[in-house]
Amino acid sequence: MPSPSSRIAYLTAAVASAALTACSSDSQQMTDEQYKQQIVAGMQTSLLTDINALLQASKDVQTAAPTHAWNATTDGAAIDKMKEAWTRARTAYEHVEGALAPIFPDLDASIDERYDGFLEVGPDDYLFDGMGVTGLHAVERILYSAAIPAEVITFESGLAGYKAAAFPATDQEAADFKNKLVARMIADAQEFHDDWVPTKIPIGDAFKGLIDLMNEQREKVNNAFGGHEESRYSQRTMADLRDNLAGTTMIYSIFRPWLLTKGGSPSGMETDQAIQAGFTQLDNLYKTVPGDALPPAPVTWDPNNPSAADLGTQFGQLYKQVRDAVDPMQSGSIVGRMNAAAGLMGLPSFTKE
Repeated sequence: MPSPSSRIAYLTAAVASAALTACSSDSQQMTDEQYKQQIVAGMQTSLLTDINALLQASKDVQTAAPTHAWNATTDGAAIDKMKEAWTRARTAYEHVEGALAPIFPDLDASIDERYDGFLEVGPDDYLFDGMGVTGLHAVERILYSAAIPAEVITFESGLAGYKAAAFPATDQEAADFKNKLVARMIADAQEFHDDWVPTKIPIGDAFKGLIDLMNEQREKVNNAFGGHEESRYSQRTMADLRDNLAGTTMIYSIFRPWLLTKGGSPSGMETDQAIQAGFTQLDNLYKTVPGDALPPAPVTWDPNNPSAADLGTQFGQLYKQVRDAVDPMQSGSIVGRMNAAAGLMGLPSFTKE
């Protein structure tokens, strides 16, 4: 399987060739409305690959799940299969999250909300029934419950309504995990699949979602301190960042032929070159971090005013460079350039709340 970095390079090169060909041959004939229709068709086809992967991987988690109380030793192979399938599901969703989340906000919350976000609504005393806390992180929390980092437990145990994560301890809990909690994840993935039709793809919202996802790269890094990070149980938030970038690069490429037809100062071509350079800069930065986990934050890390010493650590350098690359207040950042692209195409821009 190609690495996320090689996938980005492949997609960028392949779509660049197609985009330039389309631009040179069709730009004089196609109207903005025709480009919009082409983008909708391209998104429908391209994103369906990852939506199908999300659905299949969710079903694979269910297939591998035992219906008896789990034992870490005797059920080790089954647990490993579930983790592998869950990772595929997570990767698929992170590829398409930017476009899907603003179009289907309720589904996004059901499948991708974090544990602390769910508890803001109310406690969930039973982890396996597909009610309350649901989705990818609910399943992750159970699958990786035997090795949750101490700082994550410290953070979550202070939340109102906290319930410690654990493997199913009874046959009933195991059956409910399989047939209720994972079934809910499958149902959400199926709904994404069934609703991903051209009439439900507003390209303005999708492009704005891509910009928002780039802006959130900083949040995902900063949340590593204190056990708040996104994929906190499996410790693969660095992989989330890479997958988000790969997905954003792919989806952005569908808009490129239209953007390249736009004039102005800077022109669509100049804006595109700056965006591509920004993607490459982040990709190269992410290559410097080994493995799927974020580098550990210094124990003295202050997210509001990090010290020079802490910024000099690997985590600090990652945070600083991500922050500078996606700062929505800077016109030269990826977010700033993508907002400029949105303006050239007459699409809504992202504004920091």
